[in-house]
Amino acid sequence: MGRIVGGIGLSHVPSVGPVVDRNRTQEPAWKPLFDAYIPVREWLAKIKPDVAIVVYNDHVADFSFDKYPTFALGVAESYAIGDEGFGTRPLPTVAGDVELSTHLAESLVYEHEFDLTICQELAVEHGFLVPMNLCFPHAGNSWPVRAIPLQVNVIQHPLPTARRCYRLGQAIRSAVEAFSGDARVVVMGTGGMSHQLQGKRFGFMNESFDQWFMDQLESDPESLAGITHQKIMQDAGAEAVELIMWLTMRGAAHGKRVHRHYYAPMTTGMGLITFSDS
Repeated sequence: MGRIVGGIGLSHVPSVGPVVDRNRTQEPAWKPLFDAYIPVREWLAKIKPDVAIVVYNDHVADFSFDKYPTFALGVAESYAIGDEGFGTRPLPTVAGDVELSTHLAESLVYEHEFDLTICQELAVEHGFLVPMNLCFPHAGNSWPVRAIPLQVNVIQHPLPTARRCYRLGQAIRSAVEAFSGDARVVVMGTGGMSHQLQGKRFGFMNESFDQWFMDQLESDPESLAGITHQKIMQDAGAEAVELIMWLTMRGAAHGKRVHRHYYAPMTTGMGLITFSDS
């Protein structure tokens, strides 16, 4: 039987990747962020997930503005490291879980009526890799967990609603619990928090909104699922709409908060919250 053992909401700021690759994690500007993940890694070592479902958005590496699915699920044996224009990062290929991801695809489409794009091949980029880097140390040619990429459209309007994303998380939980094999699953909702990367509000951040969002995610996620795209973008910047992917995580992961951290040194509110499933 499959089991959700935890959930993580976290930002996927692209500059984290080069900082890791160049061994700059202990520089003053970055140390508070990376130090916050030390207890998270210790917690993950205790709960021992063997699969991570990573909910993220493709930044036009696999898809384009002309062809962008609402939800896309990877069902491949492995996932290559994508090139975002600066060469591929020196990271191991990501092992998939064909059996569980195929079960998820069938359950989400047939039983829960989510119309997914099913992907036999994906090249994962910073939206996926930064969360993996922060949470899972890798040695040699492998990661410590298998992974299933789940892409959500937060790029090309119309976007799925926050409630639809929350319901997707609930459906994922149901599907995992119906899985006949053994799987200890952690669900990662990525993106945000407050930020805007263009226009007159470039560099906009709103810590009070970010803290409120994490408060609600912990105490009343069902109510938070009613938030509109317009509310998020007005209060937290255009790209903060990525936060609807945290609701997918919370729909799947129940239980109490374990960790919480917030750091906003530059252009993006970098949030972190974890839940240990009861």
